[in-house]
Amino acid sequence: MQPLPLKASQDILRLMHYTYQNQGFQLYVSFFEIYGGKLFDLLNDRKKLLMREDGRQQVCIVGLQEYRVFEVETIKQFIEKGNATRSTGTTGANEESSRSHAILQLVIKRSADGSESKPARVIGKLSFIDLAGSERGADTTDNDKQT
Repeated sequence: MQPLPLKASQDILRLMHYTYQNQGFQLYVSFFEIYGGKLFDLLNDRKKLLMREDGRQQVCIVGLQEYRVFEVETIKQFIEKGNATRSTGTTGANEESSRSHAILQLVIKRSADGSESKPARVIGKLSFIDLAGSERGADTTDNDKQT
């Protein structure tokens, strides 16, 4: 999951720093997984999350921790931490197969007055999705029995 989110965040941070400097833009990262029909925060000790719909029919992940980031290296560290926390299992086709869908989100926010004195609002969101391992049970020797 690393190369594409890192390249995207590098471009976003470069634009925020040079082109849109002092205009109140902020970048946040979050990382969660869907495993067994449940959601878990990969950057917050696998804390269980809830999915809800707000009054505007927008899907919200309740309890998801967002971290403000200023450099690509920090995002890389968050990705590594999340991947280490992610649910995996062993199959006949793959020794360490992901058992969950992982979603890394880069959220761009901007404060209303261009400064950081007021709460920032979301102006853009990129979601990078890594789907669970796709080995078919009929084609492999499934060692952990949970898919």
